[in-house]
Amino acid sequence: MRHFLPRALSALALLVAPLSAQAQAVQDADPALWVVKDADTTIYLFGTIHVLKPGLSWFDEAVKTAFDKSDELVLEMVEPDPATMQGIVLKTALSPAGPPLSEKLPADKRDAFAKAVADVGIPLDKVERLEPWYAAIVLTVAGLPKLGYDPQSGAERVLSAAATSAGKKISGLETAEQQLGYFDALPEPLQVKFLASTVDDFPKMGETLDKMVASWAGGDPDTLAAAMNADMRDTPEIGKVLLADRNARWADWIAQRLDKPGTVFVAVGAGHLAGPDSVQAQLAKRKLKSSRIQY
Repeated sequence: MRHFLPRALSALALLVAPLSAQAQAVQDADPALWVVKDADTTIYLFGTIHVLKPGLSWFDEAVKTAFDKSDELVLEMVEPDPATMQGIVLKTALSPAGPPLSEKLPADKRDAFAKAVADVGIPLDKVERLEPWYAAIVLTVAGLPKLGYDPQSGAERVLSAAATSAGKKISGLETAEQQLGYFDALPEPLQVKFLASTVDDFPKMGETLDKMVASWAGGDPDTLAAAMNADMRDTPEIGKVLLADRNARWADWIAQRLDKPGTVFVAVGAGHLAGPDSVQAQLAKRKLKSSRIQY
């Protein structure tokens, strides 16, 4: 689920201090890129990392060429303005009744949870009335600045800015309500398990993210997806909702889009583009071939 967590970045303005960018040496990156095409339609598939450190040069070479050729940018979600996003979060992420969040966690996780919250500079009382799934997102996103990660450097932000500048159409495969709704609809025991897993992983989050970005930059989608989707193996019922079912819907969208001429650049979380339930695997079930672009 790590590829999904930074979705609510703009809704954390009241909890997380603004990140100040630091100068970084530029490093080359060659993330994986695929193409699906027929006689009059070309659809590029690009796997993204939602948050990156400044100074990583990836929007060039084959990726930039494919983007420039495209008439339209399609993302997982077109992010609403911060006020709208906060409104959506307030409707889904608060738990005004019942026991406080820390009491929902197993007793042996409570001290680690309180320590992690303190480490990111958020008072514990500000998270006690959050749904467990959103507390996991807050904990992860709030820890990113200390690790050198800048949400503004995420691939979707860069692609969206370039598409806007070039006058390209931008659309989303899903809405913000849908994406947060996937989490909100999970039974509470699964949400608590998700939060407990996040607490366990918190001390090594920087090391884990660095390895993910290195795999992404090196064009190694299988290693990247294995790390990104590790939580899915522990909770297959969550994996079905957040990965397999969505990939199948997106493959249907691609199959239907091939009926319309044009060139489209589709950018989704890299975890969706590797493994047995990947978008490409779903396309193969529909007798559609996806080819990796070598560069």
